[in-house]
Amino acid sequence: MKLIEEIYEMYRGRIKGTDEDLDLIALTILEDTSRNEIIELIQEMETEELEYFLRLYIFETLKEKWSKSEERVRLERKSLH
Repeated sequence: MKLIEEIYEMYRGRIKGTDEDLDLIALTILEDTSRNEIIELIQEMETEELEYFLRLYIFETLKEKWSKSEERVRLERKSLH
């Protein structure tokens, strides 16, 4: 994706590429991008990019949901003892 290449070139050599760095970059870009601009970016994606995008979204969202669910179960078990 052209956007990713541009971002990579902009920050290459300037950051370490830690999860925190990358999350901050992503959040900053999203804050400065309108809904319509996001939809335009998605429409420009090749099929493989779009599938990867959705796969990653599904994976991360389910991982978060399972993590919260497991934490809730742990807290409930603690409160019973």
